Amino acid sequence: MSAGRAWTPEFSLQFLIVPPLLFLLPTFLLPLGIVAYRSVDGLAFDVRHFADIFTNTTYLYVLSQTFKTAVVSTVLSLLIGFPIAHVIAKARRFWGAIAFACVMVPLWTSVVTRTYAWITLLGRRGLVNQLLVEAGIVDQPLSLLYNPFAVQIGMVQVLLPMMILPVLSSMRQMDRTKLMAAAILGANPIRTFIHIYVPMCLPGILAGSVLVFITALGFYVTPALLGGDSNMMIAVLIEQQVTKTLNWPLASALATVLLMMVLLSLVFVWQLARLRGTKLGVA
Repeated sequence: MSAGRAWTPEFSLQFLIVPPLLFLLPTFLLPLGIVAYRSVDGLAFDVRHFADIFTNTTYLYVLSQTFKTAVVSTVLSLLIGFPIAHVIAKARRFWGAIAFACVMVPLWTSVVTRTYAWITLLGRRGLVNQLLVEAGIVDQPLSLLYNPFAVQIGMVQVLLPMMILPVLSSMRQMDRTKLMAAAILGANPIRTFIHIYVPMCLPGILAGSVLVFITALGFYVTPALLGGDSNMMIAVLIEQQVTKTLNWPLASALATVLLMMVLLSLVFVWQLARLRGTKLGVA
């Protein structure tokens, strides 16, 4: 280029960002702006809907229920997904591929299909209750649907691959010579796991936790089908405000609050990762 800025690889990468930005502006940023605009009644800038959300006990309960469900789903996904990722990372190539396929197959299945499968399993005449009754463990079918238990088990099953994949990536990329060095220096397996293995998996743990938590905050299908009125989450409440009461401003305010929860969660994790990087001496 004879004039202007020289064409460098860095400039080429910056130029490639332009088409996605042009696509996201009308399809993502503009709708978010419209939602935020409606939440304050446009130019009137009326915040009464936000005041209603944070003063009405019903809305506060839904917000707390949403946050609690997302946290529990994240913790359970980590507790279940970490050992699975470890087994896949340590397995031989053939068995590792089989296990990896078992993790990926649910991602190719519709969430609605998987949720209705849980309804079939957990119903009063479902497979789980039939096995419990026939085994003599219970005298009559249990109420396994439309409660927090059903919501959690359904959400964890759907979100589990989002935890396993980032953690598995960290495990496969870690420097295993540090584990060998710890063993040579006399560290027992527990100390090696706590002080060496887990910190090296921390990037994958943080990435998986963010994916699961943020997705769980806005989850709709599984809570709507497996949860009752006492287990409502904010996405279900937004849908009811739009379709049943036609209260678009309140629904927009609820959506804006949900967006703020997501952004605050991202800021918290970013600060946590930055603090952890400082302790490790990473710039």
